Amino acid sequence: MAQPAPNYSDRRLDSWKEIASFFGRDERTVRRWEKENELPIRRVPGGTKGRVFAYESELRRWLSIPPAENRVAPLQIVSAPTNQIPASPPSENSSARSRSALAISICAVLVAGLLFYAARHHFVVNASTSPAHPQLREAEDFYLQGRYFWNKRTPEDLTKAVDLFTQAIVRDPAYAKAYVGLADCYNLLREYSVMPPNEAYPRALSAAKKAVELDDTSAEAHNSLAFVTYYWSWDPTTAEREFKRAIALDPGYSTAHHWYATFLLTEQRLPEAALEIEQARKLDPSSKAIIADQGIILYHSGKTGKGTTQLQGIAQLKELESSDPAFLSPHVYLAEIYALAADYPNFLKESRQVAELRHDRQALEIVRAAESGYAAGGVPAMWQATLDEQIKLRREGALPSFSLAETYARLGKNREALEYLHQAYNQHDDHFVFIGTDPALVGLRGDPAFNDLLALSRQSRSE
Repeated sequence: MAQPAPNYSDRRLDSWKEIASFFGRDERTVRRWEKENELPIRRVPGGTKGRVFAYESELRRWLSIPPAENRVAPLQIVSAPTNQIPASPPSENSSARSRSALAISICAVLVAGLLFYAARHHFVVNASTSPAHPQLREAEDFYLQGRYFWNKRTPEDLTKAVDLFTQAIVRDPAYAKAYVGLADCYNLLREYSVMPPNEAYPRALSAAKKAVELDDTSAEAHNSLAFVTYYWSWDPTTAEREFKRAIALDPGYSTAHHWYATFLLTEQRLPEAALEIEQARKLDPSSKAIIADQGIILYHSGKTGKGTTQLQGIAQLKELESSDPAFLSPHVYLAEIYALAADYPNFLKESRQVAELRHDRQALEIVRAAESGYAAGGVPAMWQATLDEQIKLRREGALPSFSLAETYARLGKNREALEYLHQAYNQHDDHFVFIGTDPALVGLRGDPAFNDLLALSRQSRSE
């Protein structure tokens, strides 16, 4: 069957191994997809049968096009049109946020019900009694489409991925990778959307545990469990063991090296973090998420080492931001860097971008207040205006305690900052795990009360 000419600016994959790595599958599986599902594989003219190549754009198109006769169309189990939520301009953020939250909530309710039904009726086969559970092809198709949208990391695409992973579970309730996909979606939804962490993380933990139960040999399952164990349960010992287990099971799994690197960054183990993120980059050189996280790791490594490393990290983040302005992570990291450098115009610019990309109405209101304060009275007025807006949102129940603690600390009001940090701990605020590395809290270091809180951040908590 004739294939259209590719976009030659796109990345070319020059072997079965690279093609399989793109999907996160083995070579045998992608060879079967070519034969049975018309996977767009090309061959070198006049070459041997084994010399193949493919273009990433064509592989992504293959994933996104509705399945043909030999691929089963998705079940319409979610009534909300999650694939039609538009990215709204600032003036429409409130309604966009509501639509996104509604779609996420519908998916979450369906997922929770599905997990409960499976456990209640023993619908899921235990992996110990059936280690070679056959995966339905339809479930695998849904899973792959889900991974495609998950990799895009926008609120709308993550919501669509939740739907697709859920449909994979409907088709095959013992498909461990679909539960991994759900866990990974919820691990990211609290960062890339307005889904509250206390809703996202417990769902991620439940799905990750189910995936491990179904397949204890799955590197993906252990990696997802490691992530949520650290950032939600605050258990670095167990999290590191799970990360290392994932890497031992599949040394070529780039996401395991990636997430382990960000764990090491938060733990202030910068040389190890740099090695792990470099390994992740080698395994998946085109991943924007890996490139962004490598940028911030290089930046922080340069603060304690070579200044050229710090500049390299900033340049990498700026280049990524320029090539894909809609990708969230570079804006988050550059906002942090500009704040540390006291470059407040650029800090405010990046902070606005973050709020708009996340469709976060409250964050946008805070940025607007900060911009007005800075224009009227410089840096002190900027932080005071930020605090005033945060207090207002706090009264409405729309702001976590940790954010207020950061602003009080920046204003030098340490007593109030420590008070809100205590509240953040009691409320299981997911940002609490960062108190040891948060630059906004640097003025609190050395205070005995702060050291006590730092010790609490190292104690495992269950939810």
